[in-house]
Amino acid sequence: MEIPLKTTLSLLFAAALSLTSMPAHAVKWDLSTMTCKQFLESGEDNIGVVLTWMDGWYKGDEDNAIIDTDVFIENAKKFGAYCGKNPTVSVVTAADEILGK
Repeated sequence: MEIPLKTTLSLLFAAALSLTSMPAHAVKWDLSTMTCKQFLESGEDNIGVVLTWMDGWYKGDEDNAIIDTDVFIENAKKFGAYCGKNPTVSVVTAADEILGK
């Protein structure tokens, strides 16, 4: 009984530590109003978050808990190319064009 308790406490401690390293201010993105230009200029970490979210959103329920990195990278390249050519388009519109929902 002692090992599971130690494991649980270790996991809770690790989770608490990871939360303390998060930024103090919350950010909300309205992707329907974010332009491709804003997306491309938002920084590597933000781009990664948005691309990962879109990957899951546009898959829906068809591929639960699976990330195919080859498909993800190919879609990210297509998305980046589309946004580079269409900087004033919203990222949702771009995603609809590229990922086709």
